[in-house]
Amino acid sequence: MSTPHSDAHRFECRLVWTGAAKSHTLDYETYSREHRIDGKGKPTSLSGTAAPAFHGDPARWNPEEMLVASLSACHFLSYVALCARAGIPVIGYEDEATGTMSKVDRVVRFSEVVLHPRVTLAAGADAEKARALHEKAHSICFIANSVNFPVRNEPTIHVATPV
Repeated sequence: MSTPHSDAHRFECRLVWTGAAKSHTLDYETYSREHRIDGKGKPTSLSGTAAPAFHGDPARWNPEEMLVASLSACHFLSYVALCARAGIPVIGYEDEATGTMSKVDRVVRFSEVVLHPRVTLAAGADAEKARALHEKAHSICFIANSVNFPVRNEPTIHVATPV
């Protein structure tokens, strides 16, 4: 088992193909892509499928969305940790993250992900310092450091008005 300060960390999940009961993989167009992702000790499972462009159900999560969500969540967690350590009071945070896949070197892959964090700071907080911490958050984000495509962030900072 790794500790928070060790060099190696292991992450596990279990994927179960739930669509197997609907049909076999007799042809590409008709088999079910539905699956479930479970995590040890987690209260609920995540229902997934392929992206709609690849015959998946748009009502379920697909791996591409989960990658974008992972990048968004990692940036958020890195950013608010830095703000907390710097004494910057964040009172609200939302992100509308977008990922783009395209053909690169004859292979369809992610070409970029853009994060659009909207941060609300408590009245009197230093907006410029808060903005600068987005770059630092990006540089320490584990997930962004693990992908081979650009991850950009375009933050909007709002300072609440005094009450």
